[in-house]
Amino acid sequence: MKKLTDQDPETKSPDFVAENIEQLKALFPETFTEDKIDFDVLKQLLGGRVDEREEKYGLNWHGKRRARQVALTPSTGTLRPCPEDSVDWDTTQNLMIEGDNLEVLKLLQKSYAGKVKLIYIDPPYNTGNEFVYPDDFGDTIRNYLELTGQLDDQGHRQESHHDLPKNSAASGRFHTDWLNMMYPRLKLARNLLRDDGVVFISIDDNEVANLRRLGDDVFGEENFVATLIWQKVFSPKNTAKYFSEDHDYILVFAKSKETWLPELLPRTEDANDRYANPDNDPRGPWSSSDLTARNYYGDGQYSVTGRTGKTFGAGKGRYWRQNLEKFKALDADNRVWWGENGANMPRLKRFLSEVKEGIVPQTLLLHTTVGNTQEAKKELLEFAEFENTENVLNSVKPTRLLRHIIRIGTTPGSDDIVLDFFAGSGPTGHAIMLQNLEDESRRRFILVQLPEPLPVPEKVVRTIADLAKSRMRNVIKDLVNKDSGKLDLDGTHKKDLGFRVFKLDSSNIRAWEPDRDNLAATLEEHAEHLKTDRTEADILFELLLKLGLDLTVPIEQKIIGGKSVHSIGSGTLLVCLATQISAAEVEPLALGIVEWHKQLAPAGETQVVFRDSAFSDDVAKTNLTAILQQYGLENVRSL
Repeated sequence: MKKLTDQDPETKSPDFVAENIEQLKALFPETFTEDKIDFDVLKQLLGGRVDEREEKYGLNWHGKRRARQVALTPSTGTLRPCPEDSVDWDTTQNLMIEGDNLEVLKLLQKSYAGKVKLIYIDPPYNTGNEFVYPDDFGDTIRNYLELTGQLDDQGHRQESHHDLPKNSAASGRFHTDWLNMMYPRLKLARNLLRDDGVVFISIDDNEVANLRRLGDDVFGEENFVATLIWQKVFSPKNTAKYFSEDHDYILVFAKSKETWLPELLPRTEDANDRYANPDNDPRGPWSSSDLTARNYYGDGQYSVTGRTGKTFGAGKGRYWRQNLEKFKALDADNRVWWGENGANMPRLKRFLSEVKEGIVPQTLLLHTTVGNTQEAKKELLEFAEFENTENVLNSVKPTRLLRHIIRIGTTPGSDDIVLDFFAGSGPTGHAIMLQNLEDESRRRFILVQLPEPLPVPEKVVRTIADLAKSRMRNVIKDLVNKDSGKLDLDGTHKKDLGFRVFKLDSSNIRAWEPDRDNLAATLEEHAEHLKTDRTEADILFELLLKLGLDLTVPIEQKIIGGKSVHSIGSGTLLVCLATQISAAEVEPLALGIVEWHKQLAPAGETQVVFRDSAFSDDVAKTNLTAILQQYGLENVRSL
């Protein structure tokens, strides 16, 4: 039975450096000498693809190398379950995670890599105000707890919050700090996207140019899709010094532009009104479009004669879109409209029955269609539970805007995963619940938000993460009341109006931190490998994360030989965290686990995990392992 420690890869988030090295070894084994990379050999194998110029095209800034490195560094944290803060814990597939999104993104890598269909984020706009994500590459879980006021200088838990740092232009690192914050987060986010996944990022003028270049760096310039313009306000600001800023931007990058396509938007009544049938064509209503173009498309210079004998050319500097043979075929099929009297410039008939089922999304998002900031604040006030309106977030987005993005970036009727790791007050979760009800889908959300203190202290809702949870609880109550008795989808799937809450914390596994002046006490303290203030649920969910299982995977519990045993993922993982297992209890416990494993019949290999300190002696541990392995359960570990 192998004992898992905080140094084992199974107890950490992915080590991307080690994975990259293994991939290089597989591709170019000859470049490795004594486990080191010979870059001269690698350059020879890559030929002219290596750019050795000192000055290169691209986005560079002080700290980029370190920012890339921090994305590669494994996290030492875990996510602790909070059923008491959740709604429908046992059945929901949605997640709300409190914590620094950099650490959380690392922890999600094993469980959700390549599974997220849509990422929407609304990161800090870098306006020079409070900047809660400082350029601190030594940041650890402890630093995160200190930053959010959860630890004092002595390392003890406390409730008060520190003042947040500011990122002002006078600091001399205005853009640098923002880029250092965004870069590793986008690198990690890309790993989570499916091959047909897409990311939408809201931003304003301060950093839109840098964000475009940063996105090109992370996703590849070839995977840039579009810049959307969102009209966020509907009346001019006459106090503006130069221009009234009425819009924000939303940059769209695909994981692979060759693979991703936007979903078409529903056709509106206005769009259908453009179609008529003045000639009673049996194919139904149609609208006309120009048969000419400015660009040359082959043999496009010729003349055609209409019903009245009048001759038409394409016009100066223009060409017919089709050659003459194709034009004649369209005319013979009554697809050319010459006007009611047959004397007009010919136009192509496009039938409503033959157009696409929906409308291609446009880059201009008008507030009348997708909402504005004033609407967003009203929505927040309707569902928030705070007393001071100064806590209304200025950057909150309307659910109509987010639903528009969700329609474009996810498949209706699917269980696509949507991630928002700058979740704020939770409008993305709100929007997904609304959209799921509208088009009867089962989209799942993962929201991540730092427990950043609100501008004005509140009695109950103290942080922005609290605000998100509060908002979603009230949204759920409202939807349940409005949808009473109609909470099933297609007769089999219940509508998911819930969310599981997790909070970022240090690992449940003790790290070896010896006190050199008192080694005897340190050894005694570390006899128990797991932290004593953690619950079985804490440990179970860390195992899920570190072994790459979904955080909403089913968990069953059974008493076997007087001990509590958990089955996770239908027997993929079997865990017994009993604090004491005597020699006499080994056989009934092991045989009971074997029997339950047979009943569960998981498709793949099963891992069985025990608490290392529970065994009365090494003989008991060895015997239990031997019995399990005798019946085919080879992968037995201890914590």
